[in-house]
Amino acid sequence: MKEFEILRRMILSREAEKRIERAFEEGLLYGTTHLSIGQEGVHVGLSMALEDGDWIVPTHRCHGYNIARGTSIFSLFSEMLGSRHGVVKGLGGSMHMADRSTFNLGSSAIVGSGVPIAGGAAFALKRQGKRNIAVAIMGDGATSRGAVHEMMNLASVWSLPLLFLIENNHYGMSASSSRMIATSSIASRAKGYSIEHDVADGNDVLSVMEKAKKAREYILDSGRPYLLECDTYRQCGHSKSDRRVYRSREEEEMWRERDPILLLRKKLPEDECTRIERDAKNAVDSAWEDAWRMRNEILSLSEAREIGRVDIISPPVGGNIKGKASYRDAIREAIGEIFSSSSSYTMIGEDIGAYGGCFGVSGDLGRRYPDRIYETPVSEEAFSNLAVGASMLGERPIIEVMYGDFSTLVSDSIINHAAKTRFLTGGQFSSPFIMRTPIGGMTGHGAQHTQSLESIFLSTPGLIIIAPSDALSAKALLKSAALQDDPVLFFEHKGLYSNVSEVGDENLYLPIGKAIRRGRGRVAVIAYSRAAALVSEELGEDEALILDLATIKPLDEEGIRAAYSESDAVLVIQDAPRGGSVGESVVSLLGRDKPVILLSSEDMSIPFSKRLEEEVLLSRKKIREAFEEAKRMAGI
Repeated sequence: MKEFEILRRMILSREAEKRIERAFEEGLLYGTTHLSIGQEGVHVGLSMALEDGDWIVPTHRCHGYNIARGTSIFSLFSEMLGSRHGVVKGLGGSMHMADRSTFNLGSSAIVGSGVPIAGGAAFALKRQGKRNIAVAIMGDGATSRGAVHEMMNLASVWSLPLLFLIENNHYGMSASSSRMIATSSIASRAKGYSIEHDVADGNDVLSVMEKAKKAREYILDSGRPYLLECDTYRQCGHSKSDRRVYRSREEEEMWRERDPILLLRKKLPEDECTRIERDAKNAVDSAWEDAWRMRNEILSLSEAREIGRVDIISPPVGGNIKGKASYRDAIREAIGEIFSSSSSYTMIGEDIGAYGGCFGVSGDLGRRYPDRIYETPVSEEAFSNLAVGASMLGERPIIEVMYGDFSTLVSDSIINHAAKTRFLTGGQFSSPFIMRTPIGGMTGHGAQHTQSLESIFLSTPGLIIIAPSDALSAKALLKSAALQDDPVLFFEHKGLYSNVSEVGDENLYLPIGKAIRRGRGRVAVIAYSRAAALVSEELGEDEALILDLATIKPLDEEGIRAAYSESDAVLVIQDAPRGGSVGESVVSLLGRDKPVILLSSEDMSIPFSKRLEEEVLLSRKKIREAFEEAKRMAGI
């Protein structure tokens, strides 16, 4: 009888969370937790409606979903205790639990950000022709997030097999939804996105299950997304330190009378319910005892580091120079060749179809590959996190962010999700996608469209960052980037798009993390992107040893130190301001027994005035002056 199994899962969840609550009270657990006691009807009702192959992305209040879908309670407790036997090897704790075996992509501790990741899973399922759905799980508080609304719109526009499941427990932390949500019904918001919707009694597990099944069938039959709001209540506080001063005890008592476990038990024989409860408590106690006994079996630092380590994949060796091309055309050629190598590659971004991209990079790719070019609404947070979710399920998106300045809009996707995917899932998933974006000035676009913001990502583990200076390196490194199993940020300088230089054929790749060395001389000049291009234009290869970094994370430390040891002075040049920059990282690797100069753009916002812009940014004249100063300091 399915009701007995439903009751068993709900009681398992309830007892496990009560055990966690006691452990915190006894000082046995570290960190924090967010319990969902009282909301088991939603977790179990949804899980009973799903099939194998349907993926979920829970919130930070995730224990119930893990248990309802079959995650080992021992591994859940072990995760809470930080042991290597945990769901993600003790690396995630209460708020970060992923389980590939139960089709759980992992919970997001950034409220609402998991919604577009689930959208990415739905995108992957659709592209792969699978008859399954993805579920974006959120609380009522998350429905005020921009990422959620961006994804609702995008899911409708693209007809993704995505279920938006809202656990409306009436409080976003301490804020009552009646005070924070402008509409009388959360579900009614779906109308604005042409999404079918319904409301379930979240404390009636059978109602949730039936309505979730109906939603799943609708999604698969229509190919359209669906929104299901579940009205429920958490009987506990928001987190372990919450004393619930913002709500009345009368309100809590009213909801306790509608406890989902109590409501189901009333429909079943009491003796069987008692047996199920006893067995569930015994199972939880046994799991806790086993987890507690092995609590000190934790990963070593080297093991933890290895799980999150970026493993650079070496490209094939070979290829030849085939002629010349512009930087812009070389990147387009690379994308076309990447598309030809596998059907898993797509390109996602704004205005990349008929318009050809803001800077003309995508060009005719939309005509040549109509099933690979996905044009988006203006919704950077949605499509960047969608790329994360899709890449976790085997897709390899290349996203174009129209201006590098807008990388601030995708920073959550990059820093909190993509870069941490491998680590926070204990190595179960990776996020192999590429973000392409143009940086830099000398275009007259003003302070919000001409920045070089690559420095803001340097301190984030888990990323590869590339910034090529010419057509040859741009094409060859983008193709190498497509081979990687970790996220790659690919920064293209707007001032280089029309530059023409040699370019390789389809077999020419360049290794990531290896600087490009040219010329010789007593002064070593280290640069990347447009700065490296200006150096090559201004300084002859007989004047200087030129080291074009090309990859700025990881740096070619060996090549940098070799250039230092072989020279009498070093000049480091970059378009970005000095603070926290690539240039400062390079300088930190060098000794102090010879002159080292760092030439950067001015530490100020970039003005519109062409003359002022020229004064703020790099120029060949500034490079020549700095080079001569380096020679003078070295006595050359």
